[in-house]
Amino acid sequence: MLVVHATFPIDPEQREEALARAAELVSETRKEPGVIEYSAVTDLVESDLLRFVEVYEDEAAFAAHVESDHFQAFETKLPELLGGEPEVMRYEVSDASEVEV
Repeated sequence: MLVVHATFPIDPEQREEALARAAELVSETRKEPGVIEYSAVTDLVESDLLRFVEVYEDEAAFAAHVESDHFQAFETKLPELLGGEPEVMRYEVSDASEVEV
């Protein structure tokens, strides 16, 4: 399993467009084979931080996502939406289990 956590500081003047584009990206990505979870959220404290949590079955599913038209469209527009440097972390996960709360 592959997990990607991406944080994008969004230019406040571009926030509405960024959220609309992120919503479209999420909607299309969730239809892709091999995608276990794909979510975008705004930070509760810093409302101009857009965070993506992405979980893929394997490397092939992630590679297909990166090559998809909807991802390419988002990535092309992203520099115009940013208000700072993005951070993207990738995690290889060998095991996962539910945590009781």
